[in-house]
Amino acid sequence: MKRANSPTRLTITQPDDWHVHVRDGEMLEAVAGYTARQFGRAIIMPNLAEPITTVAAAKNYRDRILAAVPKNSIHADFTPLMTCYLTDTIAAGEVERGFKSGVFTACKLYPANATTNSSHGVTDIENISDVLEVMQGLGMPLLVHGEVTDAAIDIFDREAVFIERVMKKIIADFPALKIVFEHITTKDAVDFVLASSANIAATITPHHLVYNRTAIFKGGINPHLYCLPIAKREVHRLALRAAATSGSPKFFLGTDSAPHAVTAKQSACGCAGVFNAPYAIESYAQTFAQENALDKLEGFASMFGPRFYGLAKNKRKIVLERRDVAVPKSIDIVDTHIVPFHAGETLKWKFCGALD
Repeated sequence: MKRANSPTRLTITQPDDWHVHVRDGEMLEAVAGYTARQFGRAIIMPNLAEPITTVAAAKNYRDRILAAVPKNSIHADFTPLMTCYLTDTIAAGEVERGFKSGVFTACKLYPANATTNSSHGVTDIENISDVLEVMQGLGMPLLVHGEVTDAAIDIFDREAVFIERVMKKIIADFPALKIVFEHITTKDAVDFVLASSANIAATITPHHLVYNRTAIFKGGINPHLYCLPIAKREVHRLALRAAATSGSPKFFLGTDSAPHAVTAKQSACGCAGVFNAPYAIESYAQTFAQENALDKLEGFASMFGPRFYGLAKNKRKIVLERRDVAVPKSIDIVDTHIVPFHAGETLKWKFCGALD
């Protein structure tokens, strides 16, 4: 139930997206504006078909992103924050050079074959121990896709098993390393982050706050709700909502928006990913309103991420108003279309733009 004095208008510090996929080429040109219209900065995922493993590749990708962002006041001052894709053979010197030069903001750990374009990922954490040592010394964050890839482990248990097998080992070996446990999906992850030191944080997506695993199979298979890590049981969704709206600085906004053409989702081997960028902040606002926690939205969306990364908060403000927003059933992009998160639904909060 909503509070009797629930506001109809919110002005908050412009948020940042601490985990997003903007693709490349024509897809990048089509989707970059959705992120830039809402967020001041975004942590860009490096899992392109040719992963971003060098400083030069990151600079070039950053230039392509900036070129794709529309040139108007709505999208002004958007800053893509680049990440380095860790591989078994990544050179610690390249990581250090990228961070010290201001090109790499963080490094991304994909367990090999855990998700889209992760075949180049790390097969054994021991293979990057020298890199993690350097990152710990630099204060450079490690961004973790937290799932094991052992085929014997049930897909719904892979995050919890990763905590036991990998996360606890990383923390034991590198206790001062800053770690973001990205797009968490379980109560296990919430409890782990809360019990860990201040240098362990987590991002939470809008879609994992809204639906549980049952929704993926309601009335048949809904491929547009399929993502990795996959949504879990209701007890886990409720734990995520409680964490996001708690006011704890350990949890902050990361959409994990991941666009795929409808033909790639509705296929014999559908791709994982939810395209939530077009209405991300509206979705979060609706969740926080439902939890009577609109006073906690600014911290989650705009304050805790910059604090963890050691960056200043954004100077601009954005305005949200409590009014209906009809989400289209699909969005025409390039020569195809994409089904966005909340397709065909009516959201109760509207993003009304930024204030300078």
